Amino acid sequence: MCERNPGEKMALEKLRKEDTLEMRKRLIGQSCRLFYSDDPVKIVRARGQYLFDENGTRYLDCISNVHHVGHCHPSITAAAAAQMDLLNTNSRFLHDNMVLFADRLRATLPEKLCVFYFVNSGSEANDLALRLAQQYSHHEDVIVLDHAYHGHLTSLIDISPYKFRKLAGQKEWVHVAPLPDTYRGLYREDHPDPGRAYADTVQRLIEEVHSKGRKISAFFAESLPSVGGQIILPQGYSAKVAEYVRAAGGVFVADEVQTGFGRVGSHFWAFQLHGEGFCPDIVTMGKPMGNGHPLACVATTLEVAEAFTANGVEYFNTFGGNPVSCAIGLALLDVIEAEDLRGNAIRVGAHLKDLLKEIQSRHQIIGDVRGVGLFVGLELVTDRQHKTPATEAAALVVKRLKAEDNIFVSTDGPWESVVKFKPPMCFSMEDAELVVRCIDRILTDMEASDS
Repeated sequence: MCERNPGEKMALEKLRKEDTLEMRKRLIGQSCRLFYSDDPVKIVRARGQYLFDENGTRYLDCISNVHHVGHCHPSITAAAAAQMDLLNTNSRFLHDNMVLFADRLRATLPEKLCVFYFVNSGSEANDLALRLAQQYSHHEDVIVLDHAYHGHLTSLIDISPYKFRKLAGQKEWVHVAPLPDTYRGLYREDHPDPGRAYADTVQRLIEEVHSKGRKISAFFAESLPSVGGQIILPQGYSAKVAEYVRAAGGVFVADEVQTGFGRVGSHFWAFQLHGEGFCPDIVTMGKPMGNGHPLACVATTLEVAEAFTANGVEYFNTFGGNPVSCAIGLALLDVIEAEDLRGNAIRVGAHLKDLLKEIQSRHQIIGDVRGVGLFVGLELVTDRQHKTPATEAAALVVKRLKAEDNIFVSTDGPWESVVKFKPPMCFSMEDAELVVRCIDRILTDMEASDS
């Protein structure tokens, strides 16, 4: 039986850290884990790329890609407050903000992606994309990449190997293609055409599915696989996969929940890195879209949207695309443009990669440095030749950066051996230099202690 301590102070800002932690353990499901669970940080305010704890200690945030243009950006806050003071209501009432936001988004996308559905989270977006694909194709089966994660809804756990391998296992209608990892995957950098080679694994999978009397509805992939380890897909892969999947009657779904809205710098969407002529049939977006406010979207073609309408079942989302959410989304687009955050991602991201590659020459434990814009991964290995994942070392780097330097990073990849960087887009040259200087010192200390 859950009991409440009648003497508890309910004003959270007055709680001591230990009281907050005790209440969380007692009141919040224990599967909802904290960062740095052995020594959690209580964050009470933030600004830009910085977070502050209850004692005023400042931390450099290298992982909050949700707060895309910076924590508590004044333009975002002002837009939210102004619209909240004026109106926020059910999305089924006619309002300018939804159509104005959709029009702005359309201008960033290829012409054929012209119909939008607003929702509240990346998980909702991917769930809707799955429905759209299955309705359009009249098929059920889905192809996903190994180690992929597409969201926390039941439908998305089913198509996320990162999750379903820990739970009930793989469903009959889900098929897993190899992750196109040119560092440690089936086909590596020395292959003459890894993009085509990996795409052909999808074609063989389609043939296998057909041999069982089943049909493909969709190929789902993050434009840059994140949980898979900050992977950059080889050139030609996505276009060829799209060709194979469309020939089989399915659609190509690009999951931009982690990587959209200019994070890659050179383009507004990461799928645009895959070639000028490549265009998905469905694009899902989320996390950075509301700068911390719950806002997400699905963009698709007129043909897919018409097939969804033809099923005769009305689709509505009470909060998706409400006036406040769309005001925030419009303000976010304004900030990206006004502050040249795509340009900043190009410059700072390149500087970060160059600095990491420079210390790679001094530290054998750094197996690979990869990324684009402010989406960067540092893969640690115990043996460069065999590419043995250095999972424990990566965890230690994360722990020491937090404890010694007040820097937040985290790990990803199948073996949690990739230190990942997806900071707010206002991340600076000085921030990049500080992080790499601290990593260099920590790795030097670790090597000295091992000798």
